Amino acid sequence: MKIKSRNEFDKENIFGLGLPNDGFAQYFSGQSYLNPLNKLGETSVFVANVTFEPGCRNNWHIHKAASGGGQILICTAGEGWYQEEGKEAVSLVPGTVITIQPNVKHWHGAKADSWFSHIAVEVPGENTANEWCEPVEDAVYGGLSEMEHMKE
Repeated sequence: MKIKSRNEFDKENIFGLGLPNDGFAQYFSGQSYLNPLNKLGETSVFVANVTFEPGCRNNWHIHKAASGGGQILICTAGEGWYQEEGKEAVSLVPGTVITIQPNVKHWHGAKADSWFSHIAVEVPGENTANEWCEPVEDAVYGGLSEMEHMKE
């Protein structure tokens, strides 16, 4: 369900907004928020709730790993998009689970007219690192909303 109102979204976002994601702001178009659900380094798995304001999305990026690695997204509130390079974008709604294989270029974020939140699970692996790439072009992102409205 699309959620345009911040007040309505706060009621649905059960894991909480967290703080502005300033440490990674350079890799996002728009405002995102990060709410760690466990302490970094406490276990081999880091889990965080990531929230995107309407229209916010991260840059194309790759979760690199020699073995293991990747990321799992568990969508919890609002609506968003996920897209792998060379593939069609996937609409994200609460309950959608996306398994991102290591070394796959992709992006994810909110739809233009909805707040969006997902749990991000960093999958442990060997020699893991994120490679941040170029922003998602406005024309590409805007085209997703146009296609969606044509289907309605």
